[in-house]
Amino acid sequence: MKKYIGLLVLMAMVFVLGACSVNKGEDTAQTAGNLGMITLGLMPDVDSIPFIIAQEKGFFKEEGLTVNLKSFKSAVDRDSALQSGNLDGAISDMLAEAFAKNGGFDTVITSMSQGSYKMVVNKDKAVSSIQDLKGQDVAVSKNTIIEYVTDRILAKGGLTPEDINKVVIPQIPTRLEMLQNGKITAATLPDPMGSIAMKNGGKLLSSSDQLGVNPGVLLFTGKAVKAKEQEIKAMYRAYNKAIDYLNKEPMDSYIDLVIEKGGFPPSVKGALVLPSYTKATAASPREVEAVVQWLHSRNLINKAFTYEELADTRFVK
Repeated sequence: MKKYIGLLVLMAMVFVLGACSVNKGEDTAQTAGNLGMITLGLMPDVDSIPFIIAQEKGFFKEEGLTVNLKSFKSAVDRDSALQSGNLDGAISDMLAEAFAKNGGFDTVITSMSQGSYKMVVNKDKAVSSIQDLKGQDVAVSKNTIIEYVTDRILAKGGLTPEDINKVVIPQIPTRLEMLQNGKITAATLPDPMGSIAMKNGGKLLSSSDQLGVNPGVLLFTGKAVKAKEQEIKAMYRAYNKAIDYLNKEPMDSYIDLVIEKGGFPPSVKGALVLPSYTKATAASPREVEAVVQWLHSRNLINKAFTYEELADTRFVK
């Protein structure tokens, strides 16, 4: 009899625990299903590829998240969309964050990104070193990561920004076209546009990779980090899944998808060289400090912001 009663008690416990497990699973699914939407701004560069993969391979969906990806061709258009509230976050850079804070806009750096920026010379120009650029036209986008990397490259080669003629061309595709048509001597371009320029005969002078410089970041509005904390965490989980995918899959299996969804020209096929992607990590305090110093020394911002004023590291390790 005691054994019979004991068996009934055990069965009852199993039933209750099973029901709790089902309810817990239902609660988790319900929580995932209740996640709001995130709208992200992308640029035509390799920083954006993990987000495209996360979208197209269903990694966002696996996390119960809806993500609206919007593409921009210039940093000015992207920043305007972010500051006007049309985006929750964007692939951006440390300079854009400092400018936003200086202008009173509430945005924060949530992680670094992994872009690559190349200074490339037109194939027909007699330039083989940084010193040869003295007095030459070099295309940049003003007061952006492109100009910052350009100045760092010039300094490494023994030139000052005043030694060259900076030609301001905000739109990246237009910058690439003018370089290839010989309208300018050199241009600083993000990948994959830099790699395309090289594939078409352009000569690499230097790059952010060679300098060990990485000022690319992901920004979110202060409103988004407060109201969409769970969504942002889910986004980063999906992002990390995309990194795992990119690190194990051959490029041939996704290059056509990236070209179509990323707005890259078809010529990127066979030219694209991806960075060694790593999972989401906090931006480098040292790099942030260098960028702030560069901006402050040129009177482009009124205050030398601290890392803590510009970054929110709670979403990544």
